[in-house]
Amino acid sequence: MIIKTAKFITSAANKGGFIRPDKPMIAVCGKSNVGKSSFINALARQKKLARTSNTPGRTRLVNYFDFGEFIIADLPGYGFAKVSQAEKLKWARLLEDFFAEAEYISHAFSLMDIRHEPTADDKDMINYLNHYILPFTVIATKADKLPKTRVKPAVRSLAASVNMAEGNVIAFSAEDGRGRDEVLAKIEAIAELYYSSVES
Repeated sequence: MIIKTAKFITSAANKGGFIRPDKPMIAVCGKSNVGKSSFINALARQKKLARTSNTPGRTRLVNYFDFGEFIIADLPGYGFAKVSQAEKLKWARLLEDFFAEAEYISHAFSLMDIRHEPTADDKDMINYLNHYILPFTVIATKADKLPKTRVKPAVRSLAASVNMAEGNVIAFSAEDGRGRDEVLAKIEAIAELYYSSVES
């Protein structure tokens, strides 16, 4: 798949602002500072499509991006300790409301830092996706931070930690572009499945 265009559509603070697109929508989820904005920018090959921040917990809305053949929904990051309990509950409610409309979500990319074991929040997110029977792929971000010889073992370890097949984890780097082609191939398969089901 070749990305010809990518643009920001809108943000939603609650379910009243959610969009229900007539094209495949892919949810991007992960803990604060795992690299969701960098991931989206790398796919688009734009530096400022999704706003990046050195301060974890900045994304408090569902942000939608139109990539032409598909939509990306960037979800609020979870697991940031310095946020109030009330704010955490608000984010949790937003995520619950979002995933409750699973019929509009074709796939999810669950981003995890390849250098670390999945957190309890990461595992909760996987349980969320399984609960709503949503197909998903784990994107192991920041792969450039590891020596190349350690990437494959790290992917294998991460997959085992969340009870997934190794083939469902893609090592990715927004810095050097590693994994971008694999992600785009996955998106192409997701889009083909969506449009074939619509036609039938």
